[in-house]
Amino acid sequence: MSFSLDSPLSLYSIPVVWFTTFYPMNMKFRLITKHMGYNNCQPRANTKKILESGSVPKDIAARAERLEGAHLNGNEILPMWIGAVLAGNLVGLPNSTLNTASAVFIALRICYNTIYINHTTAGLSNLRTVVWLASMGVPITLFVKAANLLHSKSA
Repeated sequence: MSFSLDSPLSLYSIPVVWFTTFYPMNMKFRLITKHMGYNNCQPRANTKKILESGSVPKDIAARAERLEGAHLNGNEILPMWIGAVLAGNLVGLPNSTLNTASAVFIALRICYNTIYINHTTAGLSNLRTVVWLASMGVPITLFVKAANLLHSKSA
């Protein structure tokens, strides 16, 4: 089986994008486990506990909070990505369009997470916002292209 930009690959981007939402949470789990122990009975309270702990350095606690933020942001954008990919496939957007959008979106989400997890300055937080805006443009573009194609088919 050979792959090209014209192969129907965009649906594979959905689990890949899900992974980009999952790995910051996994990194947070390992960080908290290492520095204070992870409470699996109340997992959603761990970030608050590490922030309030006087025994964990503030930079470590801040990193745990940023990891959680990256995870939550990914969860917020995931439904939009799923909808855009499904809409594009449903109306028959070209595979090359869907595949290119998928690759760009995945790259932007990885870039976003990297900046979010590691930034400690206002300048980098502004860059994170720019990357987020760019990443939001990808599913919006797919929705618009899908709507335009559907509209042209009904005319």
